[in-house]
Amino acid sequence: MKTFLSTLLMLSLSALSYAEAPAKEAACRACHGAGGAEPIAPSYPKLNGQNQAYLETSMKAYKSGDRKGGMASIMTAQMATLSDADIKALAEYYSKQK
Repeated sequence: MKTFLSTLLMLSLSALSYAEAPAKEAACRACHGAGGAEPIAPSYPKLNGQNQAYLETSMKAYKSGDRKGGMASIMTAQMATLSDADIKALAEYYSKQK
C-alpha cells in the first residue's frame, strides 16, 4: 500500500508540474519533449532540471544572436517570439522539471 501511495503522489506531483507550464512552452515541447525531458533528436538538449540562470542566459543569447553554432538559427528564430518575461518563466519552469 505504501508503494502505491508513493507512486500516486509522484504521478500527481509530475502532473502538477506539467499543469504549471507557461503558455509559450508548447513551442519548446515540440522539439524538447514534455517537461523538456524527451527531445525528438539526440542532438537536442534535455531542458528538465537544468540550472535556471543557465537556461535564461542561453535563451537570451540566442535571442540577441550572440550564441552561434549547431541549432542557433532555429533557436534564434524561436527566441525572437519571446519576451524577457516569457524567457524567465520558461527557465524557471524547466529548472523545476525532473
